[in-house]
Amino acid sequence: MRLATWNVNSIRTRADRVVDWLERADVDVLAMQETKCTDAQFPMMPFAALGYEVAHVGLNQWNGVAIASRVGLDDIEIGFPGQPVWGGSPGKDPAEATAEARALGATCGGVRVWSLYVPNGRTLADPHYAYKLDWLAALRDTAAGWLKEDPERPIALVGDWNIAPKDEDVWDMAAFHGRTHVSEPERAAFQAMHEAQFTDVVRPFTEGPGIYTYWDYTQLAFQKRRGMRIDFILGSPGLASRVTHAEIVKDERRPKKGTTAPSDHAPVVVELS
Repeated sequence: MRLATWNVNSIRTRADRVVDWLERADVDVLAMQETKCTDAQFPMMPFAALGYEVAHVGLNQWNGVAIASRVGLDDIEIGFPGQPVWGGSPGKDPAEATAEARALGATCGGVRVWSLYVPNGRTLADPHYAYKLDWLAALRDTAAGWLKEDPERPIALVGDWNIAPKDEDVWDMAAFHGRTHVSEPERAAFQAMHEAQFTDVVRPFTEGPGIYTYWDYTQLAFQKRRGMRIDFILGSPGLASRVTHAEIVKDERRPKKGTTAPSDHAPVVVELS
């Protein structure tokens, strides 16, 4: 099985690029983030034409996650148990807090896949930062519970984690001083997933500085190699033992003549025996 994750940064804008890559890459399951559309707006037909079933949850032009699979799509679950809700800014009525479209699970070819779009955090002083840490803690606790119930279950937690766990995962640590994505609490939250037995199954195949999954659109960041590694596939022991190869498909971040602009993220792929 070939399993991939990709923050597509608007599926309606980039459906042609995503579907074209799916066909060329021979991917069996693709988890997508930042689809930026409602369920009714998701372009299902191009995926169906290639033999993919699609599960999607999206509420508006923000967030949104999806899973496209050609090896089955069963036990679909919107949100994980205990997922925090976002109450918005200080002073907002707590009753208006909502569970955002940031997590979607499905069983594909015997593998439990979760497409995850971790909150950004915005700034270290923003309420969204506390929300991000709460969200990650809840995910860790819930995922640990899944393994307690079935230690051998192959589970893939995949997506845009909005965390660069190591200094080498950003182009210049000095440029990120006092900012989110590299703060110690965020990195500790990511490490807590490892302690819950969910390991980064891509890094062993893509080790080293200067290997990124995201490049901002501004200031020629891609051309200047000013990126971040923030997209990951974390696997349970039952999944990690089956990984035979992994790659970050950097070429899909490049502009291509005659197509729409690329996402600011690149696909991340693993192969499972």
